[in-house]
Amino acid sequence: MGNIGITIKRFLGNKNTVTIIGVVVGIAVLYFGYNWRVNQAVQPMTVPCAKEEIPGNTMITANMLKPNGCKVPKALVDSTPELVRINSEVIGKYVSWDTTIPEGSLFYKRQLKIAAEMPDAMLRDIPEGYTVFALPVTLNSTFGNSIMPENFIDLYFKALDDTGIIIFGRFIESIQVLAVKDQQGNHVFSSASRGIPSELMFAVPDEYHDLLMRARFIRSNNIEILPVPRNASYSENPGETQITSTEIREFINAKSVTAQQNVGLERPSDVDQGLNNQQQS
Repeated sequence: MGNIGITIKRFLGNKNTVTIIGVVVGIAVLYFGYNWRVNQAVQPMTVPCAKEEIPGNTMITANMLKPNGCKVPKALVDSTPELVRINSEVIGKYVSWDTTIPEGSLFYKRQLKIAAEMPDAMLRDIPEGYTVFALPVTLNSTFGNSIMPENFIDLYFKALDDTGIIIFGRFIESIQVLAVKDQQGNHVFSSASRGIPSELMFAVPDEYHDLLMRARFIRSNNIEILPVPRNASYSENPGETQITSTEIREFINAKSVTAQQNVGLERPSDVDQGLNNQQQS
């Protein structure tokens, strides 16, 4: 027993032996460490993915997701901060109006919006005393789709007076565009649209809405309402929405009249009863 111990001591005391053992241990550490890291990197993780194609402006529901999700390498998840990892971060969100989620696709944070961030959300939050106005436009009149939701623009007025002289000038300034839609009612900048604008939607004070509507129906003077985009600073620091031309307002008023509405108008049955009473008397 003593001889065995002496032999082991001599063996371990040999520099060559120590070197060999060190090399073997180092290789083992590298081998097992590498395998551990590889296994960690390729270890699959389950993340939400689309069961079907989900177009823009659509609220995502649970039945639009694959029940068991999709498995992806953990390394991909760790290296992609934008990747959504759990269903609760997807369900109830809206697909952004400028994209579509393909069938089988994973979800990325930049593709998802809450309701308040969607263009139509502004239509649901119109202030008291304001009314939505839809201005017919074309690709040319929007300067090749240069007018986008949330931009602040001006409206110019063009018409002929009764002598044939052109009336032209800025009519209303600092109007925020709520949406740009095509003929099918799709948002022009969404994947569901061909990108050809048909109308700009914005909200203006009731008085301005009344003037704009009357101007659209005046046919005899070749009236046009022209949207004019401004620079980024104009949208970032918007002023008050206001009429800038009294002359144009007076021109529209002179060419039309707003029908007065009777507040508390009698119900038809009440009117009929009143007529009957008059006839009987």
